[in-house]
Amino acid sequence: MIPFLDLKTINTVERDELIIAFTKVLDSGWYIQGKFLKDFESEFAEYCGSKNCIGVANGLDALTLTLRAWREMGRLSDGDEVIVPANTYIASILAITENRLIPVLVEPDGSTYNLSESGILSALTSKTKVILPVHLYGKISPMHEIMAIANEYNLLVLEDCAQAHGAILDGVRAGAWGHAGGFSFYPGKNLGALGDGGAVVTDDLELSNMIRQLGNYGSAKKYVNDIKGVNSRLDELQAAFLSIKLKRLDLDNNARREVALQYCNMIKNRHIKILPSEDINHVYHLFVIRTPFRDRLAEYLLKQGINTLIHYPVPPHKQKAYSEFRNLNLPLTELIHQEVLSLPISPVMNSSEVNLVIKACNSFEIFD
Repeated sequence: MIPFLDLKTINTVERDELIIAFTKVLDSGWYIQGKFLKDFESEFAEYCGSKNCIGVANGLDALTLTLRAWREMGRLSDGDEVIVPANTYIASILAITENRLIPVLVEPDGSTYNLSESGILSALTSKTKVILPVHLYGKISPMHEIMAIANEYNLLVLEDCAQAHGAILDGVRAGAWGHAGGFSFYPGKNLGALGDGGAVVTDDLELSNMIRQLGNYGSAKKYVNDIKGVNSRLDELQAAFLSIKLKRLDLDNNARREVALQYCNMIKNRHIKILPSEDINHVYHLFVIRTPFRDRLAEYLLKQGINTLIHYPVPPHKQKAYSEFRNLNLPLTELIHQEVLSLPISPVMNSSEVNLVIKACNSFEIFD
């Protein structure tokens, strides 16, 4: 059986180093907000090309706390609008509504699944204050165009980089384009911890300090709480693990690209309508195909010993949690969610596994 993502094998590659890191943290006797977190924050900020990095508890908090920080700084207020792609994972929307802001769900570009310049412009109103581009599946959004719009209309830009660790556009990494970038280190991410974790990168020192304060109970000085904060901190152990894994991130992303290139060039099936584009800057967190026969193809591949997943079966505006958006007219988003299927992809897939996936996809047929 070919797993969708073999985390055990992925982590076995660095097992000895991870055990050493664990031992160092254990023996230090300091498990929250210590040296290992400071080291990782410095390393990840440098990697992304940003001046500041703030470790938080998870990717959702990275987005939520950034928006909350802008509220505390007087940049946002209740009812302000945030433009966001309609086909994103629900976390992007949750971060907006948690801050009493209004998500404006925009149809994505049909080939990249990311926001487009025309889509953003069509959604602008006098209440628009933030653009939240999501670098979905690992492909960076059209950030030149997005930043030009943001600059023209004095908008904030928060990049959702949960699937795009290391993605590059014209020499600039994901997270370093906007005013801030939020990352998730969920175990299955390209840069994944051995538990939950997240981070924000930004060049804005005031924003950095506010996010750090919010994530530490609203305290910048111990036992002094100037604002109402939360507990959202990346712990020492996960930070130590992430420092180890960061060293291999570019190598792992290249391995993903090699798998993706083979898929792109060798999957030839008339029922598979859309394959991802070949892109040296895409980090292929997911390799997502589209087919009108999604469920039947998934069942067929499973019978061939290949696990697949659907990212995501139900769009946010059709979730019960967001019933207020259920009447929105978003036909492309709904079609995407009906047709997408994610094939196995990881830095530890071997050529035999890749060839089996390709062969199985190409042998799929509809007879009725």
